[in-house]
Amino acid sequence: MTPRVLIVDDEGNLRRMVRALLEAEGYAVDEAGGGNEGLRRATSDEPDVVLLDLVMPPGADGLTILERLRAAQPDTPVIMMSGKATLGDAVRATKLGAFQFLEKPLTPETVLTTVGAAVELGRTRAENRVLRAGLTPEREIVGNAPPMRAVRALIEQVAPTPARVLITGESGTGKELVARAIHAHSPRATRPMVSVNCAAIPRELVESELFGHEKGAFTGAVHRRQGRFELADGSTLFLDEIGDLPLEVQAKLLRVLEQGTIERVGGERAKAVDVRVIAATHRDLPREVSAGRFREDLYFRLNVFPIHVPPLRDRKEDLPALVAHLARIAGSKCARAPRAFDTDALKRLRAHAWPGNVRELANAIERLTILGGSDAVTAVEVDAILPHDQPEIPPPASGTALNEALERYERDLIREALASAGGNVAEAARTLATDRANLYRRMRRLGLSRSDTETCQ
Repeated sequence: MTPRVLIVDDEGNLRRMVRALLEAEGYAVDEAGGGNEGLRRATSDEPDVVLLDLVMPPGADGLTILERLRAAQPDTPVIMMSGKATLGDAVRATKLGAFQFLEKPLTPETVLTTVGAAVELGRTRAENRVLRAGLTPEREIVGNAPPMRAVRALIEQVAPTPARVLITGESGTGKELVARAIHAHSPRATRPMVSVNCAAIPRELVESELFGHEKGAFTGAVHRRQGRFELADGSTLFLDEIGDLPLEVQAKLLRVLEQGTIERVGGERAKAVDVRVIAATHRDLPREVSAGRFREDLYFRLNVFPIHVPPLRDRKEDLPALVAHLARIAGSKCARAPRAFDTDALKRLRAHAWPGNVRELANAIERLTILGGSDAVTAVEVDAILPHDQPEIPPPASGTALNEALERYERDLIREALASAGGNVAEAARTLATDRANLYRRMRRLGLSRSDTETCQ
């Protein structure tokens, strides 16, 4: 989506100059010649960024408009401009929530850099607002089993500090919830946490995603772009699935952690950043280090304060509370009343191994919410949707080749992983400790497709 910029300034020549500059970079630009007109346009059109002059006619001066605009649209970044500003004006503008203060005469480099940063900040704020509004219940850490009490105690200890944290645990255990809890209880909580899944980014784009790039740095780089480290400046950066980071990028990440500076792809200047890094992985990083797939020096840099999130099978006493919590979420998500679970149904759930952990349990609860009526969930319904925990290789018939037996076993394992992941191939791949492309290849070879465990959107 094309970023939209509103320029509010009573100097027509300046508006035209800045408009031409931004439109040449691909922005959609609108203008307003006065403060009140700018406020009307900003509140009706909702631009991504506002460039606002400080000195305009009385009653519609920049600081007055800034205050009104921040009250109406608190997430829209506002860049103040002035050639006559005092230190007091700059301080007041900052207190009122201005994103940046630019001195006239403006330079193209300064305008483009500042507008680009403001656009990225606006997007992050919008994403964070959606998460706060729609996903708050899903981000609660539920359970009071001893392993979870230990996790909560560690969160309380490390959250107020600037220490790096390495969160480990199997896929689906809730490592991101732990990261968000640490950020929420830290001095950086007033700014949104920035997240990136290292396993979900194409290998050739990882460096750009983390550190940003300059225009023309590579094919397709038509704009300068901030990376996640710049977006997280002054806040927390959550590097999920850090064990999947390519070795060549690991070296650059190590340098950033050591020096506190980043350099965009295609850039020539280093930029200082103040970022708290929280990393997470389902992999055994010491084993990855021994195998030469993960840098030992980076591991030690990240593993300042380790937190291990236990698998669901080690905290089965939390299952009733988790089931009730997830049933409420599933009911809200699918516009249905949350279902209760009878005693036998809970026994069946407790007996399951849950290789996909809480994520697998959430998928199961959602399916039961969709399939069932208003009565309590029974053991029969649970049995109908749960796969067998440990598929066994059937004894081969006389003359059965080894390859055939192995293929049957592989097919059963993939089917179980897909069922546990609710048909999500990426999640199934993580459960099977492989990558998504490899799992797709194996599925095609075995004649498998996604399981019929679709959930509502």
